[in-house]
Amino acid sequence: MSLLMGLIVLAVQGQIVNPVHFSSQLKMLKGNEGEIVFSATIDDGWHVYSTDMGNDGPISATFNVEKMEGVETVGKLQPRGQVTKQYDKMFGMELRFFEKKAQFVQKVRFTQSHYLIDCYLEYGACNDEMCMPPTEVAFKASSNLPLKGEAKEAAENGKQPDPLVKKEETMEVTADTVALIEIPTEDTTAVDSAIVDSATVTPVPLEGMGEASSLLYILLMGFVGGLLAVLMPCIWPIIPMTVSFFLKRAKTDRKKGLRDALTYGLSIVVIYLALGLIVTLLFGSDTLNAMSTNAVFNVFLFILLVVFALSFFGWFEIKLPSRWADAVDDKATSTSGYISIFLMAFTLVLVSFSCTAPIIGLLLVETATTGNWLAPALGMLGFAVALALPFTLFALFPSWLQQAPKSGSWMNTLKVVLGFIELAFALKFLSVADLAYGWHILDREVFLSLWIVIFGLLGAYLCGWLKFQTDEIGGELNKPMPVACIMGGLVSLAFAVYMIPGLWGAPCKAVSAFAPPMYTQDFNLNSKVVEARFRDYDEALAAAKRENKPILVDFTGFGCVNCRKMEAAVWTDPQVADMLMNDYVLVSLYVDDKTPLAEPVEVADGQGGTRTLRTIGAKWSELQRSRFGTNAQPYYVILDSDGKQLAPGRGYDEDVAAFVKFLKR
Repeated sequence: MSLLMGLIVLAVQGQIVNPVHFSSQLKMLKGNEGEIVFSATIDDGWHVYSTDMGNDGPISATFNVEKMEGVETVGKLQPRGQVTKQYDKMFGMELRFFEKKAQFVQKVRFTQSHYLIDCYLEYGACNDEMCMPPTEVAFKASSNLPLKGEAKEAAENGKQPDPLVKKEETMEVTADTVALIEIPTEDTTAVDSAIVDSATVTPVPLEGMGEASSLLYILLMGFVGGLLAVLMPCIWPIIPMTVSFFLKRAKTDRKKGLRDALTYGLSIVVIYLALGLIVTLLFGSDTLNAMSTNAVFNVFLFILLVVFALSFFGWFEIKLPSRWADAVDDKATSTSGYISIFLMAFTLVLVSFSCTAPIIGLLLVETATTGNWLAPALGMLGFAVALALPFTLFALFPSWLQQAPKSGSWMNTLKVVLGFIELAFALKFLSVADLAYGWHILDREVFLSLWIVIFGLLGAYLCGWLKFQTDEIGGELNKPMPVACIMGGLVSLAFAVYMIPGLWGAPCKAVSAFAPPMYTQDFNLNSKVVEARFRDYDEALAAAKRENKPILVDFTGFGCVNCRKMEAAVWTDPQVADMLMNDYVLVSLYVDDKTPLAEPVEVADGQGGTRTLRTIGAKWSELQRSRFGTNAQPYYVILDSDGKQLAPGRGYDEDVAAFVKFLKR
């Protein structure tokens, strides 16, 4: 309920995000020097770019002076903290950014006893789906602080004191002055309500899948994994034996037998749910968020899933030491009551490990890399409920056992099919590491080539043209495949054929969520580029009135990585491109456009303070914030020729079909 209320509040308040929290302070050093320190705490999943990224890269951190009297800067702005370096193919350069925490320090020298400092830090921040506009952190300080000794002489003469001469005191702290000034600040963006329409507009909620939908998907994914585990060779034969045990106990007391069966199913749920909670407690939400984008961790997941796939193919079997299961089984036999039932459930978990481990591993991999701390527990809950369901139902309705299919070669076929699927998923995680390190070993066409081979071989196996060693051992080498398998094989072969045009740049919408971005495609015959006709809102509005067309406003940035991904992966789709060029007046408003306005303008920030508009980009950023209730890019909104919003806005999402639906609204 609290989650639902939170989502409702978010929808009402719009989509204003504030992922970076700055404080600023002035630290006095020895002599006549000091440091202006901007310290940031960065939300999970976000990163702040370092200094000197160049004009063709993302938004760099820069130090900007409004007014300085009695003080001068020394050197350039210096970044401090644990910097992450990552090659980005979109920009063709190595990016440097900070996660969790960052500091930017500007050294200054005092030239007079009285000083005035009015400056600000400008920075850029992004996550995997959106970017912030250039954002400012203001700092102001002034003092009548009297200098003493060598510092005073140096300030008066404009010289540095001798660093080799130690002094007990270089600056006096009086009752009305401090040597350390710390000012908590809020991130600010330049605004100009005099230029943009400042009429009050209720923000229309952003389209897309919310957190609640994502968690529901994880729960359902775990449930499907549990159903697949039930069909594994080491699980299915255990069901009749276990159910018979509880039915024997029910002969003397039917209610007790059914209660024991329900307890057994609940024990399975508790064991697997505990596993999911342990993963959460061991790693925590911060670590899970970091793992989702960590290249080394994704390489590990790739290797792990390949091992699981080879196990399902029959190369080897993953087993826990048999003495573990024997010890738990002996303990269950020697005890009574609910403890014995719980230990029997634990014995099932240990005995079935060889079949369930790859499925559980894939499930935990998927949930852990979502970055949501609740995901592993929910995934395991869904898995456990599905696994416990047949034990409980067959105990309640024993006649169903006679109608259940018998174990046989179909279970081995299912294992091999899951092996192919795990192998395909493994490439997804290798792709994340490849993009992070810039190896270029798994660009889009290479990824699609491997998937074509994997699903082609899966189709050949289901049609009976390809056999594994486990099929030969089971005596099924020459037996025709069932009709259901052949139909599944044809579907897999059709899917492989569907991906072939992607080698030459076709969108392949069905795999866009798994394949690397379109910009990694080295050989792309789909060279059509869509560019906005306008970069000015008023000009686009006038054109819309003349042509009687709606406007698609694209809030973007020169340094917005995800904006370029959308343009490369979605805008290039033929249907999308046709609609953008013919059905809409397309205007791109760059929130990091550094072109200065004729003069800075002070405007109200809505919180009792003021903000300063200095650039064209700040003007468009305020238009987005005040009119549409968002401040992250990319962001797309549809307006009529009078500037009225016609549909909910849309953020980063490479689902081409969903973007077409958005345009058709």
